[in-house]
Amino acid sequence: MKMHFNVAERGAGSYRSLAILRWIMVLIFVAFGIQKFTPQSAHGIVLYISNSPFVSWLSIFGVRGEAYFLGVIELSIAVLLAAGSVIPVLSAIGSLMGAGTFAITWSFFFTTPDVVKWSFSTDPIAWNLTGEFLFKDIVLLCVCVVLFLASLPRDEWRIAGSIASALHRRALRDSDQTCQAVGARPYVRSPERDNRKSPTQVVS
Repeated sequence: MKMHFNVAERGAGSYRSLAILRWIMVLIFVAFGIQKFTPQSAHGIVLYISNSPFVSWLSIFGVRGEAYFLGVIELSIAVLLAAGSVIPVLSAIGSLMGAGTFAITWSFFFTTPDVVKWSFSTDPIAWNLTGEFLFKDIVLLCVCVVLFLASLPRDEWRIAGSIASALHRRALRDSDQTCQAVGARPYVRSPERDNRKSPTQVVS
């Protein structure tokens, strides 16, 4: 029996497996949102918020108030993502809000003092456990971006593909004109190259 493997982003499967990402993000936002209503979490995020150029304005609500505000936002995102499993537009809104949330929290890695130290020594990038905790948010950011892109109408993807194809043809045409101007041989796409299939890894 032969098993055929594919490069993940070139697979021909459906989007159903993205449900795993959706519901794990719902769980994460529910957990994060609930935590914001505890005194420990409220005091724990003060350092990150006060040093951020994006959310430092939340300090006008006070220590508990800013945590409550973020908690409501995170729980709202969880509701939108959950409802997005049946209402597509809510899926797009929730995942986009989630991406924005994690983009801000990932920026804490760079704006919070003493989290990371840059130098020209043998250890050019040194971060502590807090830095490791913050840096991983780039993964959650990418998960939300993937969910957002998958939530967009398919027509938008076809339009984007048509634009990309048109730009590619124009680039080839400009390249041929440049080659002709300098007396070089223009690039010609061969039928054999077009018909050549990508190799598939086969494991017996």
